[in-house]
Amino acid sequence: MSDPAQMLQAMLQPAQGSVLRFPPTSRYHGVATTTMEFPDGRVVVHLKRRLVPQPERFATLAEYLVTEGERLDHIAAKQLGDPELFWRLCDANGALRPAELEIVGRRVRIALPEGIPGAAEGASNA
Repeated sequence: MSDPAQMLQAMLQPAQGSVLRFPPTSRYHGVATTTMEFPDGRVVVHLKRRLVPQPERFATLAEYLVTEGERLDHIAAKQLGDPELFWRLCDANGALRPAELEIVGRRVRIALPEGIPGAAEGASNA
């Protein structure tokens, strides 16, 4: 099964309220499912809403100065070791869209995962 839509639909088969098995690096890891029934009788399983955490819930490790041509996935790869963790940078900086953090000269907080205490505030790494 190589069609992304089919793969997603296959992942969304668990019963309502169950937790899908997204990898731990996914922003959807641990998000429960729910169902929607349409008038024609179709039942669609979908993810419940993921609430974006408050930036205060993240311990800052460093700040990164964005330079020309950088994308958030590039920064995540350099700073977190995985380009797919760009969403952690969004969460830690209160951004809904990666483009909000891709502005030249912007300082992006590099933080520990949500809820993990530690690290001295105000460190810098450009």
